[in-house]
Amino acid sequence: MSITGYLTVALLLFGIGLYGLIARRSLVAMLIAIELMLAGISINIIALTRLVGRDPAVGQVVVLILAGVAAAETAIALSLFVAIHRSAHAIDVEKLSELRR
Repeated sequence: MSITGYLTVALLLFGIGLYGLIARRSLVAMLIAIELMLAGISINIIALTRLVGRDPAVGQVVVLILAGVAAAETAIALSLFVAIHRSAHAIDVEKLSELRR
């Protein structure tokens, strides 16, 4: 696959994630959309470091660090979603206009 193919797939993933982030109102669906956007960014980083960089391993290391940060972000977000659901009994963004005790 050529560099334009990788960049096209990355753009499609990012676009689908952005649409999901804007269109969905569930916190879990928004988290999945953010993960899709991060996957598109990761593919973009790998493709561009392979094209421009002297050492493609640098892009792979950056993507591994990004995957680790994304995993930590997902774990923290899911724990927050559980806490929000326990207190508000909903995870719909429109119903959570204001957090109460």
